Amino acid sequence: MSSIIQLLPDHVANQIAAGEVVQRPASVVKELVENAIDAGSTDIKLICKDAGKTLIQVVDNGKGMSVTDARLCFERHATSKIRKAEDLFELSTKGFRGEALASIAAIAHVELKTKQEQEELGTHLVIEGSKFVSQEPAVLPKGTSFLVKNLFFNIPARRNFLKSDTVELRHIIDDFQRVALAHENIHFTLYHNGSEVFNLPQSNLRQRIVNIFSGKTNEKLVPVAEDTEILKLKGFIGKPEFAKKSRGEQFFFVNDRFIKSGYLHHAIMAAYEGLLKDGMQPSYFLYLEVPPHTIDINIHPTKTEIKFDDEHAIYAIMRSAIKHSLGQFNVAPVLDFERDANLDTPYSYMNKDAEMPTIEVSSTFNPFADEMPTSQRSMPSFTSSGNSFSGGSASKSNYSGGSSFNYAPKAESQSWESLYVGLKDAFEPQEMQFESDTVTGSLFGENEVEKAKTGTYQIHKKYIVSPIKSGMLIIDQQRAHQRILYEQFLKNITVQQANSQQLLFPLQLFFSGTEIALLSELRASLENTGFVFETFNAEGLTISGIPVTMTESEVSIVLEQLIADLQDEIPDSSFSQMDSMAKSMAKSMAVKTGTYLTEIEQENIVNNLFACKEQSVSPFNRPTFITLSVEDIDKKFSV
Repeated sequence: MSSIIQLLPDHVANQIAAGEVVQRPASVVKELVENAIDAGSTDIKLICKDAGKTLIQVVDNGKGMSVTDARLCFERHATSKIRKAEDLFELSTKGFRGEALASIAAIAHVELKTKQEQEELGTHLVIEGSKFVSQEPAVLPKGTSFLVKNLFFNIPARRNFLKSDTVELRHIIDDFQRVALAHENIHFTLYHNGSEVFNLPQSNLRQRIVNIFSGKTNEKLVPVAEDTEILKLKGFIGKPEFAKKSRGEQFFFVNDRFIKSGYLHHAIMAAYEGLLKDGMQPSYFLYLEVPPHTIDINIHPTKTEIKFDDEHAIYAIMRSAIKHSLGQFNVAPVLDFERDANLDTPYSYMNKDAEMPTIEVSSTFNPFADEMPTSQRSMPSFTSSGNSFSGGSASKSNYSGGSSFNYAPKAESQSWESLYVGLKDAFEPQEMQFESDTVTGSLFGENEVEKAKTGTYQIHKKYIVSPIKSGMLIIDQQRAHQRILYEQFLKNITVQQANSQQLLFPLQLFFSGTEIALLSELRASLENTGFVFETFNAEGLTISGIPVTMTESEVSIVLEQLIADLQDEIPDSSFSQMDSMAKSMAKSMAVKTGTYLTEIEQENIVNNLFACKEQSVSPFNRPTFITLSVEDIDKKFSV
């Protein structure tokens, strides 16, 4: 029997490897930008077109590559980062596998321009699907420029499965932000379809966070710092009152590498215990520095998961450091109801020595005198740090610019007998009347019996029971209200604009740049549902009118939920986008399980539900009610 196992050609192997390394355009952006950082760049430009599907270009001012390196970098497992296996445990660079460029070149048209500072000419190299098309010297500036065009041109199935431009651009921005947050000493610029999206100059860490997540982020940040033998921790956490439902502003960096860790996230949530509402997520930007040999990075293709030698110690240190910061900056509440905030000692006075007060005794004060004019009464006084305190007018007292505190005797209290004057007349016995007729009647009144025939009932603040001729209906109040609101919003968006209630004071909300971009796409649909926007700029928006069915306190919750629902799942067609928006708003505004409803509200939900076009299921295809017939009830009682 002939042999059937054979070695795959290099271009086929590269295409297979590309399935792991290059999942979408954002993967290419991540690999190329990290290579630019490893090259020692101080200025990195990222240029995209059609969310990276047509063009991705990364230009840096790093050290560049020689002619040999420019050709060799596209070979599999060719890298300048490590030399031997032991180097995997002493990594100080972003990349180390040597797979990225070979994988990218296998599924795209790649153009490389690079030049080292000491060389007169650089290298211009063109590759299409792992095949070298041309290589020639060229006059170039110092650094490297990678240009990737027509991603997945030779794998149509992968290209067809890419999401819309909005979704793919969101993933690119996510990876761009993660790299930019880890390297505040590098100038980053992002262009998309010819317009500038981000321009982040070199700055400190706090300023970099503010530049990415709008100017109002600065007031939300609380600094964190801890230095131990196991790790060095620095960064910022968000104040509890600015917590959101989404996890968009949560970043862990270990040795300047972005990671995801549910275990460390649990430590953060434990530190915020008792400070957050249910379902809310705090913001945090935390940077951990640990010895390279105590972590293992090579356990995931995207390098976003790592293993620590001593996870439990890191968990405990992070939790205590964040609790300390929340308490140090008066973020956590203090359960001392008689505490005067004006008497708190500033944290900066912790190591300051206390000064002994200078005591002065008034020679005119006589505590044994029976009667003394008010003008001659005085109390001992003392001074401390230049301020004098005195109880009488015999010695002048100054405090905080000259205020005086004088002792005055209390007025003599009245006799205790005067407190009871007039009480005797107030409690004169009055005639009491008793029922003489015997109560004879049914357990329920006639009106109540008639009412019970058509009334509705609420069970466990979750279900509404309504009797019908054949038996009874049991309605899930939350799902039913979702269906009612969904059809109402969909009608307002597509057919008839809804009414709006004007706010007495406009409501100002602040969002990040990417969230504002998403809301701007939905602005027309939001206005049809009843929102009225006064301003709509890069930092936030001002709302002067809201839908009639919405309260002012629900506005931020509804918009945050809308952003979270649509951020990663924005449909391609406009109707699907409106449908998703109507679903998200209906989910946020519907009555929740555990809400008490009056009988009028219950009947309103029942009547409006059966006026819907599709009353049997919620917008998320879950049943809204069940019917229990009399026969079904009889069967339950049959023995």
